[in-house]
Amino acid sequence: MAIDFFYQKEDFQLTNEEWTRTWIEKVLNVHGYKSGTLQYIFLSDDDLLEINRSYLEHDYYTDIITFPLGDKEDTLDSDIYISVDRVRDNAQNYACEFKDELDRVMIHGILHLCGWKDKTEEEERTMRQKEDEALSMRS
Repeated sequence: MAIDFFYQKEDFQLTNEEWTRTWIEKVLNVHGYKSGTLQYIFLSDDDLLEINRSYLEHDYYTDIITFPLGDKEDTLDSDIYISVDRVRDNAQNYACEFKDELDRVMIHGILHLCGWKDKTEEEERTMRQKEDEALSMRS
């Protein structure tokens, strides 16, 4: 079991990696999962755009791309790519703190891995509710 953080964006680093690991594990446990190897990779808009184009054939900016890697029922393995630039812009657009938006995006990827979807309006409402529940578990 490992949750690791990698920084390709030179001007960014999490302030408390151990606290973040503990919080993510808590959220996983609530949803009936445990971490296998979860790797968060923080990068720029342009770098994530290139991944989006190359692997998903999407030609637009996004804040997160999650690649599930494992096939065990209760253990999650994934590479989770997050654009720090997009999170900063979204925090400004939503008038919220950068850390809150970053936490929401980080847990959004986890919730997708747990099976939650957000394609329809109803699924999106449920996803927001699950994100809010996870964010309330940060303390």
